[in-house]
Amino acid sequence: MHELTKTPPPQRPDLHIATQGEFEGWQTWIRDSFENHIGPFWHRFEADGRVRCAFRVEKKHLNGSQNVHGGCFMAFADYCLFAIGRHALNSKGVTVNFACEFLDAGHEGELIECTGEVTRAGGSLIFLRGEMMAGERRLFTFSGTIKRVKRRPLPQPNA
Repeated sequence: MHELTKTPPPQRPDLHIATQGEFEGWQTWIRDSFENHIGPFWHRFEADGRVRCAFRVEKKHLNGSQNVHGGCFMAFADYCLFAIGRHALNSKGVTVNFACEFLDAGHEGELIECTGEVTRAGGSLIFLRGEMMAGERRLFTFSGTIKRVKRRPLPQPNA
């Protein structure tokens, strides 16, 4: 396990924890309106400290062939980058690189789960990789890079 995954995350007002249903006890962020629209996507910390992300495939996630849309897999993978890299990031960040491989189709009703790891964390860049599964079927693999960013103050109107 990467040393950076052992540090507890800072408190976040945009973090929501489900209190009922299939994902009771899982977490999601409520700050991203696009993810809220296409999700919900969830994550939790396993006993071994690893992060597991998941979503249940609904009709809205499907393409014209009735398989999970590739863009949905890619958006979920981006969510996973930030969940998996959460402890290493410990601030705001943006995805600066993303690569993926489509291996198999996901179908309505399936639980899609993702695990991954931080492969390297430097001063401003965090490198990660992950894979999505539906049961024992490997669906999608990906790697990406997150850049830490400092929030700039917004310009004041009429200043």
